[in-house]
Amino acid sequence: MNEKVLVARQLPEKFINQIKEYAEVDVWNSELEPMPREAFLERSQDATIVITTLSEQIDETFFNNATHIKGVVNLAVGFDNIDVKLAEEKCVVVTNTPEVLTETTAELGFTLMLTAARRIVEAVQYVHNGEWKSWGPYLLAGKDVHGSTVGIYGMGSIGEAFARRLKGFNCKVLYHNRSRKEEAEQQLNVEYRTMDELLNESDFVVCTAPLTPETKGIFNRETFKKMKNSAILINIGRGGHIVESDLIEAIEQQEILGAALDVVENEPISDDHPFLKMDQVIVVPHIGSSSIATRDKMVQLCVDNAKQIMSNQDPITPVKLK
Repeated sequence: MNEKVLVARQLPEKFINQIKEYAEVDVWNSELEPMPREAFLERSQDATIVITTLSEQIDETFFNNATHIKGVVNLAVGFDNIDVKLAEEKCVVVTNTPEVLTETTAELGFTLMLTAARRIVEAVQYVHNGEWKSWGPYLLAGKDVHGSTVGIYGMGSIGEAFARRLKGFNCKVLYHNRSRKEEAEQQLNVEYRTMDELLNESDFVVCTAPLTPETKGIFNRETFKKMKNSAILINIGRGGHIVESDLIEAIEQQEILGAALDVVENEPISDDHPFLKMDQVIVVPHIGSSSIATRDKMVQLCVDNAKQIMSNQDPITPVKLK
């Protein structure tokens, strides 16, 4: 049997052609529409490697079905769609795409912060709706970012990249992490805080943390009560960090000012989601790493990881349980 790579999303031909040099390739025919579960399971039965997105669940059912699998190559830095422990038990290699998307994702988070603070989405809609008939001294007045206090929850590589971007804005930068990072404190002029202190002091709270059992639902009713009523929450981590019903209530009760989200709990967001009716909430479709250059780097890393696994060599960016 020829070794096969199943690619769960349509990718540029230049990358598919690289895979064809060492394996048979089976590519799903859509970039935007996820591969149906049944089709994914059926077409992975004879696959040696699958290149997946966060939409594909790699669980016990998958492993029982994909009996020839050697590697799961995830086109994302996160891997909460994969049962890594079970993969290790099955001697299946798992890889992700860390580091290459760090700067681009931080950039998107910074964009969301500025957009929410200065009410840019509302302003664009105001003009598009033909409402701009005159000028007023407080027309669509927003919040300043410069001179504010920004709290970063999760001081990994993306959190550090976000902190670097705040240097030119004369912000006081706080962070909370499961362990202190003294080197980052010195290099980036950031200050460690307990979670409660960070929430109490910050004008903007930025979530960049990975989703784990400990961080799931970390932003909830009790969390929001500890934030300033003028604070804005930015999430470029995972949707599961936020209890969405609690966020809606907090904004409606004016416990916090608003939120700007690259991620939601269930993606894509439903057409009738309350967020979409709230001027104080900005939602974009999980585009944190979505620049052409960065996505090309991510896909190339996946292709290179797949080739390494196929050649029985160590992959470039393996995922391992700590």
